[in-house]
Amino acid sequence: MTAINDIVLIHFEDNPLVFARVEGIFADVKPGWYGVKLLLLQVPLQVVTWILRDTYINGGEFTMNGKRMRLEKVVAPAEPESAEKAAVKEETKKKNPEDIQGAKVISLADLKKK
Repeated sequence: MTAINDIVLIHFEDNPLVFARVEGIFADVKPGWYGVKLLLLQVPLQVVTWILRDTYINGGEFTMNGKRMRLEKVVAPAEPESAEKAAVKEETKKKNPEDIQGAKVISLADLKKK
């Protein structure tokens, strides 16, 4: 489900056109329709408001002036763990496997009080 502050990729006639951030979603006067305020991430920045159904907001195809359009929510890919970080993590597990499992959380706020 696309929500406020999500990044979407706007497709025009099945071609990616521009990225946009969803600035707001509010109910329109027509039941089942919503105003979607988009910040187009281009130079210069531009703010547009489109009136769309919830299915269109969530990726369904719609038309504007007879042209096919679609919003696709952008999800950032998971950052691959570097080989160096993985090696350090594995080395730590080998050295102190008991310490990691029985680790104790120390409150920094309690330390500042002393």
